[in-house]
Amino acid sequence: MDVGFIGLGRMGANMARRLFRSGHRVVVYNRTVEKARELAAEGAEAAATIPELVAALPAPRVVFTMVPAGDATEAQVAELLADLSPGDVIVDGGNANWKDSVRRHAACAEKGIGFVDAGVSGGIWGLANGYAIMAGGEPAAVALAEPAFRSLAPEGGYLHVGGPGAGHYVKMIHNGIEYGLMQAYAEGFEIMHAGPYPLDLAAIAEMWMHGSVVRSWLLELAVRALRPDQDLRDIRGWVADSGEGRWTVQEALDRDVPAPVITLALQARLRSRQDESYGAKLLAALRNEFGGHAVKTE
Repeated sequence: MDVGFIGLGRMGANMARRLFRSGHRVVVYNRTVEKARELAAEGAEAAATIPELVAALPAPRVVFTMVPAGDATEAQVAELLADLSPGDVIVDGGNANWKDSVRRHAACAEKGIGFVDAGVSGGIWGLANGYAIMAGGEPAAVALAEPAFRSLAPEGGYLHVGGPGAGHYVKMIHNGIEYGLMQAYAEGFEIMHAGPYPLDLAAIAEMWMHGSVVRSWLLELAVRALRPDQDLRDIRGWVADSGEGRWTVQEALDRDVPAPVITLALQARLRSRQDESYGAKLLAALRNEFGGHAVKTE
């Protein structure tokens, strides 16, 4: 099929590569034109503007966007709405808030344009291994994009999960679960690192990949991270969150669903970004006040 692709960051560029390597005709656009030219040298077609990209595609057009959630996605969808025609489809593969995707679907529908929110998981490894695709939207719009989804995903890795917003909703929960899993691994390995034995943590992680109930792709990645230096001396313990964990916790609160593991995993990320916790300082001061316990001073 013919596919337009906007946004050639780390994931977007590799998604476009996987599509044209699978035999699709892919017209790419990126604000940094060098990235589009790089892919054009490999097998894509580069467009200098959004109107040029749209004009290069036969109707009904399918245009993927892989740009940051929030203002960038909002601006990109608005720009596409000015150039696309009724019957065309926008596929948002970024990590947008599902409520924004529901709103964007309605705005597109007013102009007769389909909107598919596609949760995408696979990271930088997706080019080789494929991407898990969680698509939300009306069946007719999803069907137009489905050949691309099936090429992007490994066997069994694509599903039309529901109506408008459902794809990004499921991806949000997926990432919330990811927070909890990663935190559990981090805590377990920290205990072993501090423990009484001189353990080879990479070897243990690799051994757990064979038959253990905690085996997973994240554990495979732990092997890669630990093997060069299990003390991780060149890495600072500063952990970002990209939004989905917060949205998952808020959704749990809104639905009165207890989610202590995901919530605490999010809180651990926030704590990692404090060079010195004011709350911890106050705890130390209070222990000193009521019990005379020693405090460490700078």
